[in-house]
Amino acid sequence: MSESWENEDDGVEVEWTGGADPTVDVEPTEEELQLERALKAGLSEFELSDEDLELVETGQLPEGDLDEAETRPVVAVVGRPNVGKSSMVNRILGRREAVVEDVPGVTRDRVAYDADWSGRRFTLVDTGGWEVDATGIHLRVAEQAEVAVDLADAVLFIVDATVGATDTDEQVVRLLRRSGKPVILIANKVDDQRVEADAAMLWSLGLGQPWPVSALHGRGVGDALDALLDVLPDTTSVPGAYPRGGPRRVALLGRPNVGKSSLLNKLAGSERVVVDNVAGTTRDPVDELIELGGRPWRFVDTAGIRRRVHQTRGADFYASLRTQTALEKAEVAVVLVDVSEPLTEQDIRVVQQVVDSGRALVLAFNKWDTIDEERRYYLEREIERDLVQMQWAPRVNISAATGRNVAKLVPALETALASWDRRIPTSRLNAFLGEVVAAHPHPVRSGKQPRILFATQADTRPPKFVIFASGFLEAGYRRFLERRLREEFGFEGTPIEISVRVREKRSRR
Repeated sequence: MSESWENEDDGVEVEWTGGADPTVDVEPTEEELQLERALKAGLSEFELSDEDLELVETGQLPEGDLDEAETRPVVAVVGRPNVGKSSMVNRILGRREAVVEDVPGVTRDRVAYDADWSGRRFTLVDTGGWEVDATGIHLRVAEQAEVAVDLADAVLFIVDATVGATDTDEQVVRLLRRSGKPVILIANKVDDQRVEADAAMLWSLGLGQPWPVSALHGRGVGDALDALLDVLPDTTSVPGAYPRGGPRRVALLGRPNVGKSSLLNKLAGSERVVVDNVAGTTRDPVDELIELGGRPWRFVDTAGIRRRVHQTRGADFYASLRTQTALEKAEVAVVLVDVSEPLTEQDIRVVQQVVDSGRALVLAFNKWDTIDEERRYYLEREIERDLVQMQWAPRVNISAATGRNVAKLVPALETALASWDRRIPTSRLNAFLGEVVAAHPHPVRSGKQPRILFATQADTRPPKFVIFASGFLEAGYRRFLERRLREEFGFEGTPIEISVRVREKRSRR
């Protein structure tokens, strides 16, 4: 199923491939639930391992990343406005994730991040400034900080050592004591030994040793985190309390000189990245927090991927490795293609790298304003020939230099991420596959016809399906099932993984 429409502004065509809206939940009917129970009962005739049984019952692969993430201990970072909470968060994360400005009240919501220290992984929660006697929006910010403490296993309480303990700090201390949570007192902005005496004055708060830290420069942070690990439990008492990560992370990928840095500058509204016609200007991934469509996004500009990593040397080799690392940290990738030139093997390789990494994918065809009707015709033929296996990826035709249609990236990114996060109920999935197999059964091979016994979606990000079958399913039939899954449930912009577990009937004695 495929459709296309014309943009109202300039008639640039945007391809949309897929069926159902991936953002719409699919609720199973009673008949579908009954079918699921019947199929599970039928599995008793087949040899299933303990892992198989757990997968059938829970619908999730054992000890998956999501389970582990949900059980990590939670650390809340609290304190008055402008004491350096977000700077501390960035220092712990090792990257510029939380927004930092020399203005009180920049952070207003609770935002959770995945962090680790000395091999221990935990969820770090940044909060807005805690004003005890706040009113209006500041009151709601303080309430969010209080909720963060309730949903935490330990607290990093940040105090500005150069200011000392204020009345607000002392009232926050009383609230922290009532919570009963372990508290590590951070005396921030201790940039040199001259301020350490000010930090010592914070013993008066009665929270134990104040740890002198400079979140800006990293001084003393390691000792404070070691103290945090001493009081942090192995697993959280509030599993599943926080969604993963902060702003959605978008990697800009493509071969050299296709316009990645130009696009980032246009999105950021400033010359954030050096742009030059010489290919390879960008060496290091460059992060930029950009607000688009009313929400923040974390864009990462990367060095162009020139050739296979093992064939690169020197700076290009490390640039390729950093690009791969940026992709692994991203959730969705925008692959830029220069439409003024024929598609190259490098273009295809970059797209395949995204698919292999399991990230959501959006294709951005750049320099669209520079081509004529003849080039558009041949480009379509090239896409049909070289990207036939990626027809599910949203296509946006843009001009990074002029900014034309770059706003169209937002709905494409949102759709791809919604599909990437999508989960289909097991009963609905089996009912659908039952209809598909009844209409198009697997071909008979060597006198045998494999039968699909049961199916479940074992994971998301990307969607992973496990099919229990009585025999081997050929690769062509798996591709057929993937195509039908996309037609029925959408999955626009995300790769799909389908694995088959062949199980034989129990021997009768």
